[in-house]
Amino acid sequence: MSSAPLTAPAPERIQDPYCGVKTRTLRVLTLTPFYPSAEDTTQGQFISQPLTRMGHLGISHEVIAVQPFYRRRSHCAEKGSVTWKKYLSIPGNVGLPLAGEFLAGSLMPNILRKHRETPFDLIHAHAALPCGHAAAVISERLSIPFVISVHGLDAFFVRQAGPVMGNWCSRVAGRVYRSSSAVICISEKVREQVLSSAAASTTVIYNGVDPEKFFPEIEPDSRAVVLSVGNLIAIKGHDLLLRAFARILGNSMDCSLEIIGDGPERGRLAQLAVQLGIASRVHFRGRQSTEKVADAMRHCAVFALPSIYEGLGCVYLEAMACAKPAIGCCGQGIDEIIEHGKSGMLVAPGNEGDLSASLRVLLLDSGLRQSMGLAAREAILDRLTLDHQAQQLADVYRRCVG
Repeated sequence: MSSAPLTAPAPERIQDPYCGVKTRTLRVLTLTPFYPSAEDTTQGQFISQPLTRMGHLGISHEVIAVQPFYRRRSHCAEKGSVTWKKYLSIPGNVGLPLAGEFLAGSLMPNILRKHRETPFDLIHAHAALPCGHAAAVISERLSIPFVISVHGLDAFFVRQAGPVMGNWCSRVAGRVYRSSSAVICISEKVREQVLSSAAASTTVIYNGVDPEKFFPEIEPDSRAVVLSVGNLIAIKGHDLLLRAFARILGNSMDCSLEIIGDGPERGRLAQLAVQLGIASRVHFRGRQSTEKVADAMRHCAVFALPSIYEGLGCVYLEAMACAKPAIGCCGQGIDEIIEHGKSGMLVAPGNEGDLSASLRVLLLDSGLRQSMGLAAREAILDRLTLDHQAQQLADVYRRCVG
């Protein structure tokens, strides 16, 4: 199949709502391993939601969501919104360094056909492996630029895959970063990690939140509920939260803990709650819809997620948009957002005493909760909405296309 450059039709131009200048529309191919599906409508919303805000900015997206052949097939949440594709990969972390080549090979015929029909201007890949690696191969064939978004753990290969496989992944990712037109990092913490492995062109664009979906409660809620939302995996620190919560119950505080999410740690965490004697005060709600998460955030007193690693964490932003004080850990991406003592609290990672003290202070002082919540909401409205994120992404696209 010929790889000769294709002649694009005359580009349509739109009026940019921010500067009034007419700019041509861009067609972006998005490759991602994370995206909402009929089986899990909340998965990958941090990718899908900004796309819905880009139409008026002159950006159109063709989304291909990918998954290795050995995983259960996902189906589109909405007809025509995304194409799901399987690709060959060795199961486990051992397959990561090679998966990008396999993915590019499986996608290339279909992408070449689409490019001939309506040319793409740019590829946006999410995570260096496998989508960024595949994007590097495809962009060279199409002679168009590509950018990569790095979301968190995908920058910490050694943490994920161990020293041998992790270092191999890092070398492959480094080559991908250097060949990209831009590496979009969700926090300075993530950017530092990317730059430690490659001298790449990086920019930080924080995730945004929809303030019309995540908004404050209308009437004050008297319930003293601590809420946590996240996958039940070890790095999220739910065991630490249970122990810290048990400490404050020991001081006769009338409160409860709700945990939304599911994962391999659920059984162990439920057993820990029993061992700590707090099972009657802890409620595991499982995976919930976005609407139910937003409602739970509106009606909680405090949000807490003491992750030992978090690139940023959309759930903190969502709680802040609901005007709730959020507790996160120092040294994580979220400490670039939360102002300790003003819009939330930051505690030392793994420090049960710090966490229980912060919970106690916030639960006992409704005035402090209210003032922190108002500051948190204001921080979101000022620079962390989906519209902010969409505009910044559009700016990066246009710079890269030239």
